[in-house]
Amino acid sequence: MKHILYIGLAVAAFLTLRASGEPAEAKAIEGMWRPVTAELAGKPMSETVLKTISLKLEDGEYEVLVGDHPDKGTYTLDLAAKPKGMTVTGTEGPNRGKIFPCIYELQGDTLRICYDLSGAKRPAEFKTAVGTRLYLVTYARNKQ
Repeated sequence: MKHILYIGLAVAAFLTLRASGEPAEAKAIEGMWRPVTAELAGKPMSETVLKTISLKLEDGEYEVLVGDHPDKGTYTLDLAAKPKGMTVTGTEGPNRGKIFPCIYELQGDTLRICYDLSGAKRPAEFKTAVGTRLYLVTYARNKQ
């Protein structure tokens, strides 16, 4: 479970997004993000764990830090999908060579992402359930 938790944390953040859509949306999603809430397979993550995570999105690349452990990769956006889609590809760290289909929603300084850590298919909605490898995170923009 710890390994899945780490993967989930790293992934969420764990997004490198190579924007393949509208430039305004691609730029708006860039920045430093901190998770406010998260759940993996229907179980909420503790505030203690969330405080160790940060996500940086810039120019189609992501870097997630879980404590001192980096996870890096790329991301692409699919703005035509409903809900909007994202594909995260790990290039360095524990998710190297893995591809995670996601959905996302950006509202001002709040970014919500639901990842399928199994890599099977893009989630249809922003929720997780026991027995799945879905990871849902709500991030707040770090304005420091």
